[in-house]
Amino acid sequence: MSKNLTKRSEDYSKWYNELVVKADLAENSAVRGCMVIKPYGYAIWEKMQAELDKKFKETGHQNAYFPLFVPKSLFEAEEKNAEGFAKECAVVTHYRLQNDPDREGKLRVDPEAKLEEELVVRPTSEAIIWNTYKGWIQSYRDLPILVNQWANVVRWEMRTRLFLRTAEFLWQEGHTAHETRSEAIAETAQMNDIYANFVENFMAIPVVRGRKTESERFAGAEDTYCIEALMQDGKALQAGTSHFLGQNFAKAFDVKFTSKEGKQDYVWATSWGVSTRLMGALIMTHSDDQGLVLPPNLAPIQVVIVPIYKGEEQLEKISGVVDGMVKELRAKGISVKFDTRDTHRPGAKFAQYELQGVPLRIAIGQRDLDKGTVELARRDTLTKQIVAKDDIVTTVENLLTEIQESLYRKALDYRDSHITPVDTFDEFKEVLESKGGFIAAHWDGTIETEQKIKDLTKATIRCIPFDVEKEEGVCVFSGKASSERVLFAKAY
Repeated sequence: MSKNLTKRSEDYSKWYNELVVKADLAENSAVRGCMVIKPYGYAIWEKMQAELDKKFKETGHQNAYFPLFVPKSLFEAEEKNAEGFAKECAVVTHYRLQNDPDREGKLRVDPEAKLEEELVVRPTSEAIIWNTYKGWIQSYRDLPILVNQWANVVRWEMRTRLFLRTAEFLWQEGHTAHETRSEAIAETAQMNDIYANFVENFMAIPVVRGRKTESERFAGAEDTYCIEALMQDGKALQAGTSHFLGQNFAKAFDVKFTSKEGKQDYVWATSWGVSTRLMGALIMTHSDDQGLVLPPNLAPIQVVIVPIYKGEEQLEKISGVVDGMVKELRAKGISVKFDTRDTHRPGAKFAQYELQGVPLRIAIGQRDLDKGTVELARRDTLTKQIVAKDDIVTTVENLLTEIQESLYRKALDYRDSHITPVDTFDEFKEVLESKGGFIAAHWDGTIETEQKIKDLTKATIRCIPFDVEKEEGVCVFSGKASSERVLFAKAY
């Protein structure tokens, strides 16, 4: 497994693309714009999925599954949602192929097999789910409905990048139905907090919690909450969103319930989701010029043990010691791999696991057996230490905790040092080009100003942070009054 990565400082985009492929996370497929997630990359996604799924179920949500295809008429029923996704839709118009009489051995769409109603391949599932909920909800006794779906969706992107933006991607989408407005808003906030806690505590990525501006909201939502992260190149990445949908979808699909007082009312709704884009965030937040750096909580292999030996007899002795070590580590819930492959030299194995971001590497040879020690290497700092064999389990436990916390602190320091307040548009442009990161600036609250700033600088309002104090000022662009700073950045 050759490393030879382009340096981040030379070409960040090229470094990222090379790392995804060389670390065996994913690759481009035969389908334009779609990716193959390889076993190592999928193992990381599975760990994300498992932890999120646990958090969803702890808060009363259940998993279900809905069709991949959405009848066009259902998709069109919620107009704002349909308009928001129209340009990205893949549409099924026919259901059969036939032999082409003019081109031997070739197939063509059978013109007789045209669908009576075209089917949209889901870019999101609100339409099909709310049409279904109409049959599930009659009374307040049927509420709330707290459903999540693990699925794939298709958004026909033309410019794609592995994990960050692909035509098909994996995600989860929660869709909930509530009796009251306040209950739905509380759900929206709760799920945004769950995402933030997961990304910070499991992925070791600090995030800013806030709400989107009207122009950046989810199509069909009354309000969108979000978590925004900052990558090492100074660009922001939207890591998760949670939407308060009001009664928009209930009205579009005529989903009503009878209240305790016997009155009819429309249901209140939310939806929320994160996707395999989190893989991109993980890679770009922590990794370095040597390869992937994984937080221990998400590493498929937390510890790898590499034997250094000459001949079968030495390997047998080393294996006898390592087998006990592996059992002890696994008993503590630590994932361990003992790499006894004879097709790769130790140096090649070291390079592979460094590239793949395994948090800790143990090397053990005959001299180590004689001394009762092992060599322990940290991936995050690339440092090594000699540890007594009898202390290895405790040392590994402590180091995995330390690495998790250290990666978060490092990312937090970078993020906090790249939030820059500015008061003029000249300052805004200078910081954006020379430093990057989040720019805290006053904005007059109008879509027109937001769009002009975007057209001139390619920077967008990432969010209106929840935890920023009100502060009177003037918009950096228009000079009109403003009561708070918002965060601008260039983004993925």
